[in-house]
This record gives sequence, C-alpha cells and structure tokens, in this order.
Amino acid sequence: MKLIYRISLAMLMCPVLAGAQTIVETGAYRWEADTVTQGEYRAVALSPTKISSTYHAQPRYYMGISPEWNLRNDISSYPRLSTPNTMHTAIYNMALDEMVNAVEPDTTLRTGAAWGGVWTRDVSYSIILSMAYLQPEASRISLMKKVDPAGRIIQDTGSGGAWPISTDRAIWAVAAYEIYKATGDCDWLRYIYPVIKRSLDDDFLVAYDPETGLMKGETSFIDWRQQSHPRWMQTADIAGTLTLSTSAVHSRALAVLSEISSLLGHKADATLYKVRSESIARAINEHLWLEDKGYYGMYLYGGDNLIMNPRAETLGESLAILWGIAPEDRSRTITESNPTTPFGVGIFFPQIADIPPYHNNALWPWVASFWAMANAKAGNEQGVLEAIGSVVRPAALFCTNKENFVLDNGDIATELNSSNMLWCLAGNIALTHKVLFGIEMQNDGIVFHPFIPRALSAKRSLTGLRYRGMTLDISISGYGDNIREFRVNGKKQSPFIIKAGTTGCLKVDIVMDDSFGHELTLNRSANVKAPLTPEAWIEGNLLRWNPVEYSSGYIVIRDGNEVARTRSTTFDASVPGEYQIVTIAKDGVTRSFASQPRSNRPVWYFDIPGESTSMTSGEIIFRPEDGVSGYTGRGFVETDHSTGSLDVPVTVPESGEYIIRLRYANGNGPVSTGNSAAIRTIHIDGTRQASVTMPHRGKANWSEWGLSTPVKARLDKGSHMITLTLEPENENFNLMNNYALIDGIQLVKCMTRN
Repeated sequence: MKLIYRISLAMLMCPVLAGAQTIVETGAYRWEADTVTQGEYRAVALSPTKISSTYHAQPRYYMGISPEWNLRNDISSYPRLSTPNTMHTAIYNMALDEMVNAVEPDTTLRTGAAWGGVWTRDVSYSIILSMAYLQPEASRISLMKKVDPAGRIIQDTGSGGAWPISTDRAIWAVAAYEIYKATGDCDWLRYIYPVIKRSLDDDFLVAYDPETGLMKGETSFIDWRQQSHPRWMQTADIAGTLTLSTSAVHSRALAVLSEISSLLGHKADATLYKVRSESIARAINEHLWLEDKGYYGMYLYGGDNLIMNPRAETLGESLAILWGIAPEDRSRTITESNPTTPFGVGIFFPQIADIPPYHNNALWPWVASFWAMANAKAGNEQGVLEAIGSVVRPAALFCTNKENFVLDNGDIATELNSSNMLWCLAGNIALTHKVLFGIEMQNDGIVFHPFIPRALSAKRSLTGLRYRGMTLDISISGYGDNIREFRVNGKKQSPFIIKAGTTGCLKVDIVMDDSFGHELTLNRSANVKAPLTPEAWIEGNLLRWNPVEYSSGYIVIRDGNEVARTRSTTFDASVPGEYQIVTIAKDGVTRSFASQPRSNRPVWYFDIPGESTSMTSGEIIFRPEDGVSGYTGRGFVETDHSTGSLDVPVTVPESGEYIIRLRYANGNGPVSTGNSAAIRTIHIDGTRQASVTMPHRGKANWSEWGLSTPVKARLDKGSHMITLTLEPENENFNLMNNYALIDGIQLVKCMTRN
C-alpha cells in the first residue's frame, strides 16, 4: 500500500509521462490519459474506484470540496464499464456510486446532496438521461409524487407562483414515457395517459399563443428572474415570453401523448396531439430561428410587441436537435454556431455582465450531456468530444457530480451549488451509455447508434445492462459514427436493433468503421459579456436614455421593429408607439437586452363595478398589516373561487386591435416562487378570448400593483362587456387559493403602420 501511495503522490505532483494520449485540450484544461489538469490543479484516477485531486475552491467559499473520491456503495448490480482509460471508468463509477446515494428510503430520487425531495423538472430530465432504465421503480414513484389531487402534473418551481408563469412541467410526460420504453409496463402507460392529457389540455388553453403558435412560459429550468431576463421584467412579462426550450418541451410532450394515444387505441387523440406537436415545431422554426446566427434565439420578450432575445440557449438548442424539431441541416449548423468557451458551452450566450453566476455565466453538466447527445446526432465529432470533456473536467477535479460551475474559471463559486446532483450524475452516465455505446430504448426494442470520437477510440465493454426480459453484454471497438459490423450472440445482424420480447443473456459485439459522415467545426469563443441594459423614458415627444459605457451605438425599436441606429441618446418620438433601446457593444455585434418599453400610445382605463377597500376573502394567505393603498378610483374588487364572473362594461372610442390587461395585486406569495398565481379567463361579449395570469408581487404586499399578462383582441367602436371567469383550466397548484385584487382594466390601442 505504501508503494501505491508514493506512486499516486508522484502522479499528482509530476507531469504526465511523455507519450500519454491527450483526449481533450482547450485553453482552460487538458484531459490526458488518466489525468485532468487545469492550471496548477490536477486530478488523477488512481484506479476505477478512486480519484484524487489537488483542487481547492476560492477562499472562504461556503461550499467545500473533497480532495478525493472513493467508491462507497455496491454498484455491482448496475452495468459495468471496462475501458483502458481509467479516468473514464472512474468518472462513470462515481456517477453510479452517487446514484445509489440519491435513492431515498422511500424509493424516490433525491435532487442533490443539498436539495432534498423530488422536483418535477429535475427528476424528469434525470429520468430521460438515464434513470428510466437504471432506477425504473424510483423513477416511477418519483413521478407519481409530482401528480396533484386533481390528477395534473405539478409545476413545483417557477417565478411568481409557478404555473403558468413556468410551464415546463410538461417534461414529466417525456420522462414518464421513457419509463414505459424501458420497462414495457402497460399498466404504467394507462396510468400516465390521463395525467398527461389533462395537463397538456390545460396548458394549451392557458399558455398557447395563437398568434405565433408557440407556448408561453419561463425558459425551462432557468427560473431565477434576473439570471436570464432584464431587471425591468415583471413576472407577468416572463409569463408572456415565448421560449425555445419550453416550446420544444411542449412539442415533444404532445408527440409523446400522440404515441401513447395510438398505443392505447385512442385514434382521434393520436391525430389531434400529433397535429399540435408538429404545429409548435413549425412555429419554433418560423419564429425563433436566427439565420444570421445559425441557431435558435432564446425567447421572444418585451411589452405588447415581442422582440427576439438573440442569445443561444444550449438546452433548447439540444432538445430541438434531439427531438427532430431542427431539420438535419439546421442541426449541423447549430453545433457549429453555438459558442463554445474553453470550459464548454454556457447555459446561454452571451452572458449578463452585472448578474452573478448561477444560470448566467455558468455551465451545468447535465445540460452539457444533452449537448453532447445532440452533437452526436448531428455528427459533430469535436462538439461531442469537448462536451464530454466539460463534464469529465469538473467531476474529476471536484470528486463529485457538482451542480454548476462559473464559466469564466470553472470554479464552483456560484450563487448556489450542490454535490451528488441527480441530473448531473444522470447526464454523466448518459455520455457513456447513449453517446459512446449509442443505446436508445424504443417502444419495440433497443437500438444502437454509437458515436465515438477518434480520441476516445478503444475497445470497451458494458456488461449487465438490463432491458425488459434480457441482459446485454456489449463490446465495442474503433471510432466513428457508422457501424461496420454488428453481431448478436455471434451472428451478424442488420438493422442494429434488438427487438423487445427477446429474453436471456445476449452478447452484442460492435465494430465501428473508423469514419464520420460529416466533418464539422466548432465556434470557439471567449466568454462574452453583453452590454448593460439602457434605461429609457419619454419626455414630451422625445425619447431619452442613459449612455452605456463601452458601446458603439444604439438601436431604436418602435412597436417591435428597428426604426433607427444612432450614437445619440435621444430620438424623436412624435410618432406614437411602444419604444425600446438596445445597446450595441464595441464589437458591433453583441447586443444588450432591450430597455423597458415606454409608450405614448392612447390608453383607456375602466374601473370594476362594485369596488370596495376591504379584503374579506377566506383565500388570503398573507394578510396586509397596514391595509391596501395605491389603488385608483374608489377601490378594488376581490376575486376568488366564490366570486363568480365579473362583468366590466367598456366603451371603445374607435375600431381596431387592443391590448387588454388587468391592474391587480397578489400578495399571496413571493416574487421568486410559490403556487398561488391567480388565473382568469377573459370573455368579450360572451366569446372566450384567452386566459390572463396575475403572478405574486411579494408576500403580503397588497399595495404593490401591476399589470397582468395581456390579451389581444379586435374591438369595434362602441360598448362592450368584458367578463372575467374562473374556468377549470385556470386552477393553480395551490388548489385552495386562486385570489387577487383587481383595480381595473387597461386598454391600449395597437398602432397600425403602412
């Protein structure tokens, strides 16, 4: 043992021997043989069950790290990896080791060492990556815990009251279907069908945007307001964004529901949900694709006239590729265009300069794993290799599957972090199973499409993989993305699929043909920070804004369209409209967020009949200490489960399109989280228009008034009746509380341009 210790210490302190194979090398780190080096720090895989590291976190940072990982749990019942690269084997074994830690006594999957319990999106993405077949029972029980008493998928996190400000709960459907594909359990299929159907039907009524065909809701998993949005955006603004990742999740969830409907014999539903899925996919390609960038924009945002946030968003780009939303040519272009920094791809790019790292300016390994899988599907060898490296580097140096890392320096000093992170360890495993071995479980069998970069060429094996009634021992050799020879129990076979229903032990031998179908590149980039967001205001007929340092000029936007570029900080706003300003960086390319919309359009305001100044409802969770102030007119109207409909007569001065919003207060929860956003449906003259959302505006803060999400409608000149109702699809996840104060209704005339 002393000899082994001395050799290990020497390996840590001395350079790697000349001639050792370099697998990944960037400007930030190098993975060479069984060693990962980053500047002065070094991690060495001493054996398949032990990694030692010299890394230390920044001084006084609260989240400590371990200098060593040793296998603690029995992982012998899980697929065993054998490869000549000890670091790869050790990183894989670490993920299995921490997976065992993640299974709680109640057979649910723990989110992370620092995060107890089951969270809908965390566990769903983890199940999709690898838990569906490695932990099918824990996955099943975990998903069942995220179904509410009304039989709907729970949106447990999200800004301003969760659903429908955030709507990515739909990822539950994709995860649930993965469990079926892994197990073939028809009882599970019958259980999940009504849950998915009920949830997606509600989402379609509440969060579908008929104008674009996209889905509303916060970017999937990026649910800290200022981590990914300009500071001026309220939670109601976020609820109205049209995002790449969330729309992709809904498209895939609807496709899943269509497939389940078909399997269960519901032909009409199968057709309906297939049409909806394909419609959203078309809308993503029509409204979010940036031809000049070569990738999809992150989201459409703003006021009454949505504009593009032209950032690349890695999870959304990955899902669009993996789920076939992006055509093949666009898929390849995305992998070549999405900026890759020396530490890997960020959650989005460019970064926000004045926001600390967490989602902003950060790399999350599970997202990098999806990116690796997407690059494999698109055929980008270097993209796959560097994505794998971006997962291996931190796992080795920190001796655990950490949650996230600063994109500037690869450290863990972000706003929040955790070891033993479920979706990160699940992604770690997926790199081996789904990329290098190319394993894909389908309804009718298990398909193989390996992708092995040249630098990872080796003879490796994966033994003891269980799939339904069979156990697979898989060996693979060579590199590339084309299989030259595929044998099952010694017999050549094509296509490369093992049908469900096969039983017993199967020996699968795969030989790659040492070639790639495409030679693709990467967009290597420094970690760019966008300019600061300007602040704009209107004085008379003049639009003004503050100068922004390090800028080359400004873009003036009116009603969602660019109308001028200038170096000045003023603009003639005599033409009525909704104005915003965007800063252009010194490079002439990188842009800031757009400023808060400023409008000089005609606005009309209508009080609610029956207003009072008292709060009497039993649905008030947090009561104000000093009463309510800040309302207009004689007071406000309460709306809760017992209110019934509210009728508001309005008089429209001229025919045209109008934006309708409610001025409201909701102090039943914090701005950051909770589950009691208030939701109502607007009818005009008895015809249903759309739902509006009134998110939390602060705990017990009933004097903080804001505007709801908008509804656009055409109104003829004259009198109309706007009616607010609480429909079944408007029920939030509090169930007992769906309450707000309404001060009045605002109508803004949409401007028409020749």
